[in-house]
Amino acid sequence: MTTAPDTRTDHPPLLDFPFSWNGTEVPAEVEELRAATPVRRVRTLAGDEAWLVSSYDLCAQVLKDDRFSLKDTSAPGVPRQYALTIPPEVVNNMGNITGAGLRRAVLKALNPKSPGLLEWLREEAHRLVDRMVADGPTTDLRDAFCEPYSAGMHCRILGIPQTEAPAFLRSLDIAFMNSPCPITGAKINWDRDISRMTALLDDPATHGLMGELAALRDDPDYAHLSDEMLATVGVTMFGAGVISTAGFLAMALVYLLTHPIARDLLRDRPDLIGPGVEELLRVNLSIGDALPRLALEDVRLGDVDIRAGELALVLVEGANLDPEKFPDPHRFDIHRENSADHLSFGGGAHYCPATALGRAHARIALEVLLDRLPDLALAVPPGQLVWRTGFMKRIPERLPVTW
Repeated sequence: MTTAPDTRTDHPPLLDFPFSWNGTEVPAEVEELRAATPVRRVRTLAGDEAWLVSSYDLCAQVLKDDRFSLKDTSAPGVPRQYALTIPPEVVNNMGNITGAGLRRAVLKALNPKSPGLLEWLREEAHRLVDRMVADGPTTDLRDAFCEPYSAGMHCRILGIPQTEAPAFLRSLDIAFMNSPCPITGAKINWDRDISRMTALLDDPATHGLMGELAALRDDPDYAHLSDEMLATVGVTMFGAGVISTAGFLAMALVYLLTHPIARDLLRDRPDLIGPGVEELLRVNLSIGDALPRLALEDVRLGDVDIRAGELALVLVEGANLDPEKFPDPHRFDIHRENSADHLSFGGGAHYCPATALGRAHARIALEVLLDRLPDLALAVPPGQLVWRTGFMKRIPERLPVTW
Protein backbone atom coordinates (compact mmCIF):
# COMPACT_ATOMS: atom_id res chain seq x y z
CA MET A 1 0.00 0.00 0.00
CA THR A 2 1.42 3.40 -0.94
CA THR A 3 0.59 6.53 0.96
CA ALA A 4 0.64 9.97 -0.62
CA PRO A 5 2.87 12.49 1.13
CA ASP A 6 0.97 14.59 3.65
CA THR A 7 1.21 18.24 2.64
CA ARG A 8 -1.35 19.50 5.15
CA THR A 9 0.12 22.18 7.39
CA ASP A 10 -2.85 23.03 9.60
CA HIS A 11 -2.40 20.27 12.17
CA PRO A 12 -2.47 21.32 15.83
CA PRO A 13 0.36 19.95 17.99
CA LEU A 14 0.24 16.20 18.44
CA LEU A 15 -1.21 14.81 21.66
CA ASP A 16 0.34 11.73 23.20
CA PHE A 17 -2.12 8.83 23.44
CA PRO A 18 -3.26 7.01 25.56
CA PHE A 19 -4.05 9.66 28.16
CA SER A 20 -4.49 8.09 31.61
CA TRP A 21 -4.53 4.62 33.14
CA ASN A 22 -6.64 5.65 36.16
CA GLY A 23 -9.87 3.69 35.92
CA THR A 24 -11.86 5.80 38.38
CA GLU A 25 -12.07 8.98 36.31
CA VAL A 26 -12.51 9.88 32.66
CA PRO A 27 -9.40 11.61 31.28
CA ALA A 28 -10.03 15.35 30.95
CA GLU A 29 -8.91 15.24 27.32
CA VAL A 30 -11.85 13.07 26.27
CA GLU A 31 -14.63 15.63 26.61
CA GLU A 32 -12.41 18.47 25.36
CA LEU A 33 -11.56 16.58 22.18
CA ARG A 34 -15.08 15.35 21.49
CA ALA A 35 -16.45 18.89 21.81
CA ALA A 36 -13.74 20.67 19.81
CA THR A 37 -11.92 18.20 17.54
CA PRO A 38 -13.62 14.78 17.50
CA VAL A 39 -11.11 13.62 14.88
CA ARG A 40 -7.70 14.67 16.18
CA ARG A 41 -4.09 13.82 15.35
CA VAL A 42 -2.25 12.02 18.14
CA ARG A 43 1.06 10.27 18.59
CA THR A 44 0.83 6.62 19.60
CA LEU A 45 3.02 4.62 21.95
CA ALA A 46 4.84 3.31 18.88
CA GLY A 47 5.73 6.90 17.95
CA ASP A 48 3.46 6.94 14.89
CA GLU A 49 0.75 9.45 14.03
CA ALA A 50 -2.91 8.45 14.09
CA TRP A 51 -6.39 9.96 14.09
CA LEU A 52 -8.18 9.68 17.43
CA VAL A 53 -11.96 9.55 16.94
CA SER A 54 -13.99 10.48 20.03
CA SER A 55 -17.66 11.18 19.17
CA TYR A 56 -20.26 8.43 19.07
CA ASP A 57 -21.42 8.93 15.49
CA LEU A 58 -17.92 9.09 14.04
CA CYS A 59 -16.69 6.13 16.11
CA ALA A 60 -19.64 4.06 14.89
CA GLN A 61 -18.91 5.15 11.32
CA VAL A 62 -15.32 3.90 11.50
CA LEU A 63 -16.35 0.55 13.00
CA LYS A 64 -19.05 -0.08 10.38
CA ASP A 65 -17.24 1.24 7.28
CA ASP A 66 -15.38 -1.53 5.44
CA ARG A 67 -12.94 1.07 4.13
CA PHE A 68 -11.42 0.88 7.62
CA SER A 69 -9.66 -2.44 8.20
CA LEU A 70 -8.60 -4.28 11.34
CA LYS A 71 -6.67 -6.96 9.45
CA ASP A 72 -4.44 -4.44 7.73
CA THR A 73 -3.32 -2.82 11.00
CA SER A 74 -0.84 -5.71 11.23
CA ALA A 75 0.63 -5.18 7.73
CA PRO A 76 4.33 -4.32 7.53
CA GLY A 77 5.20 -0.65 7.37
CA VAL A 78 1.86 0.78 8.47
CA PRO A 79 1.52 3.16 11.44
CA ARG A 80 1.03 1.25 14.66
CA GLN A 81 -0.70 1.85 17.94
CA TYR A 82 1.97 -0.25 19.68
CA ALA A 83 4.20 -3.21 18.90
CA LEU A 84 2.45 -6.50 18.15
CA THR A 85 2.62 -9.15 20.86
CA ILE A 86 1.06 -11.89 18.71
CA PRO A 87 1.94 -13.07 15.19
CA PRO A 88 0.60 -10.56 12.61
CA GLU A 89 -1.62 -13.15 10.96
CA VAL A 90 -3.52 -13.67 14.23
CA VAL A 91 -4.69 -10.03 14.53
CA ASN A 92 -7.80 -10.74 12.45
CA ASN A 93 -8.59 -13.80 14.54
CA MET A 94 -12.33 -14.07 13.96
CA GLY A 95 -11.81 -13.53 10.25
CA ASN A 96 -9.26 -16.35 10.25
CA ILE A 97 -11.68 -18.60 12.12
CA THR A 98 -14.39 -17.87 9.57
CA GLY A 99 -12.02 -18.44 6.66
CA ALA A 100 -10.99 -21.80 8.08
CA GLY A 101 -14.60 -22.95 8.32
CA LEU A 102 -14.61 -22.98 12.13
CA ARG A 103 -16.98 -20.10 12.86
CA ARG A 104 -19.98 -22.28 13.60
CA ALA A 105 -18.09 -24.40 16.12
CA VAL A 106 -16.68 -21.33 17.84
CA LEU A 107 -20.04 -19.53 18.06
CA LYS A 108 -21.64 -22.68 19.44
CA ALA A 109 -18.98 -22.83 22.16
CA LEU A 110 -19.52 -19.16 23.05
CA ASN A 111 -23.28 -19.58 23.47
CA PRO A 112 -24.21 -19.09 27.16
CA LYS A 113 -27.15 -21.44 26.57
CA SER A 114 -24.75 -24.34 26.09
CA PRO A 115 -25.95 -27.20 28.31
CA GLY A 116 -25.00 -26.63 31.93
CA LEU A 117 -22.88 -23.52 31.40
CA LEU A 118 -24.98 -21.04 33.39
CA GLU A 119 -25.33 -23.55 36.23
CA TRP A 120 -21.57 -24.07 36.22
CA LEU A 121 -20.96 -20.31 36.37
CA ARG A 122 -23.24 -19.94 39.38
CA GLU A 123 -21.68 -22.89 41.18
CA GLU A 124 -18.18 -21.61 40.45
CA ALA A 125 -19.04 -18.12 41.69
CA HIS A 126 -20.36 -19.59 44.95
CA ARG A 127 -17.27 -21.81 45.29
CA LEU A 128 -14.96 -18.82 44.94
CA VAL A 129 -16.98 -16.78 47.45
CA ASP A 130 -16.93 -19.75 49.87
CA ARG A 131 -13.13 -19.74 49.66
CA MET A 132 -12.97 -15.96 50.18
CA VAL A 133 -15.23 -16.15 53.22
CA ALA A 134 -13.23 -19.03 54.69
CA ASP A 135 -10.01 -17.03 54.33
CA GLY A 136 -11.70 -13.90 55.72
CA PRO A 137 -11.32 -10.29 54.71
CA THR A 138 -9.46 -8.56 53.30
CA THR A 139 -8.84 -10.11 49.91
CA ASP A 140 -7.76 -9.08 46.44
CA LEU A 141 -10.99 -9.51 44.52
CA ARG A 142 -9.20 -9.58 41.17
CA ASP A 143 -6.96 -12.46 42.18
CA ALA A 144 -9.48 -14.30 44.36
CA PHE A 145 -12.53 -14.01 42.12
CA CYS A 146 -12.43 -12.15 38.79
CA GLU A 147 -9.53 -13.97 37.13
CA PRO A 148 -10.16 -17.54 38.34
CA TYR A 149 -13.88 -17.19 37.57
CA SER A 150 -13.19 -16.08 34.01
CA ALA A 151 -10.31 -18.48 33.42
CA GLY A 152 -12.40 -21.37 34.70
CA MET A 153 -15.25 -20.46 32.35
CA HIS A 154 -12.90 -20.43 29.37
CA CYS A 155 -11.37 -23.78 30.30
CA ARG A 156 -14.88 -25.20 30.42
CA ILE A 157 -15.82 -23.71 27.05
CA LEU A 158 -12.63 -24.98 25.44
CA GLY A 159 -13.08 -28.36 27.10
CA ILE A 160 -9.63 -28.45 28.67
CA PRO A 161 -8.93 -29.42 32.30
CA GLN A 162 -9.44 -26.68 34.89
CA THR A 163 -5.90 -27.38 36.06
CA GLU A 164 -4.67 -25.79 32.82
CA ALA A 165 -5.93 -22.33 33.81
CA PRO A 166 -2.80 -21.16 35.71
CA ALA A 167 -0.51 -22.18 32.85
CA PHE A 168 -2.38 -20.08 30.29
CA LEU A 169 -3.08 -17.22 32.70
CA ARG A 170 0.63 -16.67 33.33
CA SER A 171 1.13 -15.35 29.78
CA LEU A 172 -1.56 -12.68 29.77
CA ASP A 173 0.23 -9.92 31.69
CA ILE A 174 2.75 -9.76 28.84
CA ALA A 175 0.51 -10.76 25.92
CA PHE A 176 -1.71 -7.71 26.36
CA MET A 177 0.97 -5.14 27.01
CA ASN A 178 1.15 -1.92 25.03
CA SER A 179 4.79 -1.32 24.18
CA PRO A 180 6.62 0.84 21.65
CA CYS A 181 8.91 -2.06 20.75
CA PRO A 182 8.61 -5.84 20.45
CA ILE A 183 8.52 -7.75 23.74
CA THR A 184 10.83 -10.75 24.03
CA GLY A 185 8.62 -12.54 26.53
CA ALA A 186 5.55 -12.31 24.31
CA LYS A 187 6.97 -14.67 21.69
CA ILE A 188 8.34 -17.05 24.31
CA ASN A 189 4.94 -17.27 25.97
CA TRP A 190 3.10 -17.57 22.65
CA ASP A 191 5.24 -20.48 21.49
CA ARG A 192 4.89 -22.22 24.86
CA ASP A 193 1.11 -21.79 24.92
CA ILE A 194 0.68 -23.01 21.34
CA SER A 195 2.75 -26.08 22.18
CA ARG A 196 0.70 -26.73 25.30
CA MET A 197 -2.64 -26.31 23.50
CA THR A 198 -1.44 -28.54 20.65
CA ALA A 199 -0.67 -31.30 23.15
CA LEU A 200 -4.18 -30.96 24.56
CA LEU A 201 -5.60 -31.84 21.13
CA ASP A 202 -4.30 -35.39 21.77
CA ASP A 203 -5.40 -35.52 25.42
CA PRO A 204 -8.31 -37.95 25.86
CA ALA A 205 -9.65 -35.68 28.64
CA THR A 206 -10.13 -32.83 26.16
CA HIS A 207 -13.74 -32.24 25.07
CA GLY A 208 -15.77 -29.10 24.35
CA LEU A 209 -14.54 -26.87 21.54
CA MET A 210 -10.99 -28.23 21.48
CA GLY A 211 -12.36 -31.76 21.39
CA GLU A 212 -14.48 -30.84 18.38
CA LEU A 213 -11.50 -29.24 16.67
CA ALA A 214 -9.33 -32.28 17.40
CA ALA A 215 -11.95 -34.53 15.76
CA LEU A 216 -11.82 -32.44 12.58
CA ARG A 217 -8.31 -33.76 11.93
CA ASP A 218 -9.95 -36.99 10.77
CA ASP A 219 -12.27 -35.16 8.35
CA PRO A 220 -10.84 -34.81 4.82
CA ASP A 221 -12.81 -31.56 4.38
CA TYR A 222 -10.56 -30.01 7.03
CA ALA A 223 -7.25 -31.36 5.80
CA HIS A 224 -6.06 -27.78 5.28
CA LEU A 225 -5.98 -27.19 9.05
CA SER A 226 -2.75 -27.82 10.93
CA ASP A 227 -2.53 -28.61 14.63
CA GLU A 228 -0.95 -25.18 15.12
CA MET A 229 -3.94 -23.46 13.51
CA LEU A 230 -6.33 -25.37 15.75
CA ALA A 231 -4.24 -24.59 18.82
CA THR A 232 -4.21 -20.91 17.85
CA VAL A 233 -8.01 -20.85 18.12
CA GLY A 234 -7.79 -22.14 21.68
CA VAL A 235 -4.95 -19.88 22.81
CA THR A 236 -6.49 -16.72 21.36
CA MET A 237 -9.97 -17.50 22.69
CA PHE A 238 -8.58 -18.09 26.17
CA GLY A 239 -6.38 -14.99 26.17
CA ALA A 240 -8.74 -12.48 24.60
CA GLY A 241 -11.72 -13.93 26.42
CA VAL A 242 -10.19 -13.91 29.89
CA ILE A 243 -8.66 -10.46 29.54
CA SER A 244 -11.96 -9.03 28.30
CA THR A 245 -14.35 -10.69 30.75
CA ALA A 246 -12.15 -10.59 33.85
CA GLY A 247 -11.08 -7.05 33.02
CA PHE A 248 -14.65 -5.82 32.58
CA LEU A 249 -15.83 -7.58 35.73
CA ALA A 250 -13.01 -6.05 37.79
CA MET A 251 -13.78 -2.60 36.40
CA ALA A 252 -17.54 -3.04 36.90
CA LEU A 253 -16.78 -3.83 40.54
CA VAL A 254 -14.49 -0.79 40.79
CA TYR A 255 -17.37 1.33 39.52
CA LEU A 256 -19.90 -0.12 41.96
CA LEU A 257 -17.53 0.08 44.92
CA THR A 258 -16.80 3.74 44.18
CA HIS A 259 -20.49 4.53 43.47
CA PRO A 260 -22.29 3.03 46.48
CA ILE A 261 -25.73 4.24 45.38
CA ALA A 262 -25.41 2.10 42.22
CA ARG A 263 -24.03 -0.81 44.27
CA ASP A 264 -26.90 -0.64 46.77
CA LEU A 265 -29.48 -0.44 43.99
CA LEU A 266 -28.23 -3.64 42.35
CA ARG A 267 -27.80 -5.37 45.70
CA ASP A 268 -31.34 -4.55 46.81
CA ARG A 269 -32.92 -5.10 43.38
CA PRO A 270 -31.20 -8.16 41.88
CA ASP A 271 -33.85 -8.14 39.15
CA LEU A 272 -32.12 -5.00 37.85
CA ILE A 273 -28.66 -6.55 37.54
CA GLY A 274 -29.27 -7.49 33.88
CA PRO A 275 -29.87 -3.90 32.71
CA GLY A 276 -27.29 -2.82 35.28
CA VAL A 277 -24.64 -4.82 33.44
CA GLU A 278 -25.54 -2.96 30.24
CA GLU A 279 -25.04 0.43 31.93
CA LEU A 280 -21.80 -0.82 33.48
CA LEU A 281 -20.61 -1.80 30.01
CA ARG A 282 -21.32 1.76 28.91
CA VAL A 283 -19.83 3.73 31.82
CA ASN A 284 -16.87 1.62 32.89
CA LEU A 285 -13.40 2.52 31.64
CA SER A 286 -11.92 -0.94 31.09
CA ILE A 287 -10.85 -0.30 27.47
CA GLY A 288 -7.59 1.46 28.14
CA ASP A 289 -6.42 2.22 24.60
CA ALA A 290 -8.67 2.41 21.50
CA LEU A 291 -9.85 0.15 18.69
CA PRO A 292 -7.44 0.49 15.71
CA ARG A 293 -8.47 0.56 12.06
CA LEU A 294 -6.38 1.31 8.95
CA ALA A 295 -7.89 3.40 6.16
CA LEU A 296 -7.78 1.43 2.91
CA GLU A 297 -8.71 4.47 0.83
CA ASP A 298 -9.29 8.17 1.36
CA VAL A 299 -12.29 8.71 3.67
CA ARG A 300 -14.05 11.87 4.78
CA LEU A 301 -14.68 11.56 8.52
CA GLY A 302 -16.53 14.51 9.98
CA ASP A 303 -14.55 17.57 8.94
CA VAL A 304 -11.34 15.62 8.33
CA ASP A 305 -9.98 13.84 5.28
CA ILE A 306 -8.29 10.62 6.35
CA ARG A 307 -5.99 9.26 3.69
CA ALA A 308 -5.34 5.71 2.63
CA GLY A 309 -2.73 4.13 4.86
CA GLU A 310 -3.49 6.30 7.88
CA LEU A 311 -4.46 4.85 11.26
CA ALA A 312 -7.77 5.67 12.97
CA LEU A 313 -8.24 4.94 16.67
CA VAL A 314 -11.80 4.56 17.97
CA LEU A 315 -11.98 5.97 21.52
CA VAL A 316 -14.70 3.81 23.06
CA GLU A 317 -15.04 5.84 26.25
CA GLY A 318 -15.51 8.97 24.14
CA ALA A 319 -18.38 7.34 22.26
CA ASN A 320 -19.97 5.73 25.32
CA LEU A 321 -20.02 9.01 27.24
CA ASP A 322 -21.12 11.23 24.34
CA PRO A 323 -24.04 13.38 25.55
CA GLU A 324 -25.38 13.62 21.99
CA LYS A 325 -26.06 9.88 22.13
CA PHE A 326 -26.51 9.32 25.87
CA PRO A 327 -28.05 12.34 27.66
CA ASP A 328 -26.46 13.02 31.06
CA PRO A 329 -23.87 10.38 30.13
CA HIS A 330 -22.06 10.18 33.48
CA ARG A 331 -25.24 9.25 35.34
CA PHE A 332 -25.72 5.54 36.03
CA ASP A 333 -29.26 5.12 34.71
CA ILE A 334 -30.64 1.63 35.07
CA HIS A 335 -33.65 2.57 32.94
CA ARG A 336 -31.72 4.21 30.09
CA GLU A 337 -33.47 3.02 26.94
CA ASN A 338 -30.42 2.98 24.67
CA SER A 339 -27.72 1.64 27.04
CA ALA A 340 -27.14 -1.31 24.70
CA ASP A 341 -26.02 1.06 21.93
CA HIS A 342 -22.63 1.39 23.65
CA LEU A 343 -19.54 0.41 21.64
CA SER A 344 -17.82 -1.66 24.34
CA PHE A 345 -18.19 -4.77 22.15
CA GLY A 346 -16.95 -2.94 19.06
CA GLY A 347 -19.12 -2.78 15.96
CA GLY A 348 -19.47 -3.67 12.32
CA ALA A 349 -17.81 -6.78 10.95
CA HIS A 350 -15.69 -7.15 14.10
CA TYR A 351 -18.50 -6.91 16.63
CA CYS A 352 -17.53 -9.24 19.48
CA PRO A 353 -19.09 -12.70 18.98
CA ALA A 354 -19.18 -13.37 22.73
CA THR A 355 -21.51 -10.55 23.79
CA ALA A 356 -24.20 -12.78 25.30
CA LEU A 357 -21.57 -14.83 27.11
CA GLY A 358 -19.86 -11.72 28.47
CA ARG A 359 -23.15 -10.35 29.78
CA ALA A 360 -24.08 -13.66 31.45
CA HIS A 361 -20.60 -13.98 32.98
CA ALA A 362 -20.85 -10.54 34.61
CA ARG A 363 -24.51 -10.83 35.60
CA ILE A 364 -24.08 -14.09 37.50
CA ALA A 365 -20.90 -12.88 39.18
CA LEU A 366 -22.60 -9.71 40.44
CA GLU A 367 -25.71 -11.60 41.54
CA VAL A 368 -23.65 -13.96 43.67
CA LEU A 369 -21.19 -11.38 45.05
CA LEU A 370 -23.87 -8.83 46.02
CA ASP A 371 -26.10 -11.52 47.56
CA ARG A 372 -23.39 -13.34 49.49
CA LEU A 373 -21.38 -10.23 50.44
CA PRO A 374 -23.99 -7.45 50.86
CA ASP A 375 -21.51 -5.15 52.62
CA LEU A 376 -18.80 -5.58 49.98
CA ALA A 377 -16.61 -2.46 49.99
CA LEU A 378 -13.16 -1.27 49.11
CA ALA A 379 -10.65 -1.99 51.85
CA VAL A 380 -8.51 1.00 50.84
CA PRO A 381 -9.34 4.57 49.77
CA PRO A 382 -9.99 4.73 45.99
CA GLY A 383 -6.93 6.93 45.60
CA GLN A 384 -4.74 4.08 46.87
CA LEU A 385 -5.68 1.74 44.03
CA VAL A 386 -2.65 1.12 41.83
CA TRP A 387 -3.37 1.13 38.09
CA ARG A 388 -1.52 -0.99 35.57
CA THR A 389 0.26 1.03 32.89
CA GLY A 390 1.08 0.14 29.29
CA PHE A 391 -1.77 -2.36 28.98
CA MET A 392 -4.66 -2.81 26.57
CA LYS A 393 -7.15 -2.71 29.46
CA ARG A 394 -7.42 -0.38 32.40
CA ILE A 395 -7.16 -2.60 35.42
CA PRO A 396 -6.18 -2.23 39.09
CA GLU A 397 -3.12 -4.26 39.99
CA ARG A 398 -5.00 -5.31 43.12
CA LEU A 399 -8.59 -4.78 44.18
CA PRO A 400 -8.54 -5.02 48.03
CA VAL A 401 -12.02 -5.48 49.48
CA THR A 402 -13.72 -6.23 52.74
CA TRP A 403 -17.28 -7.22 53.60
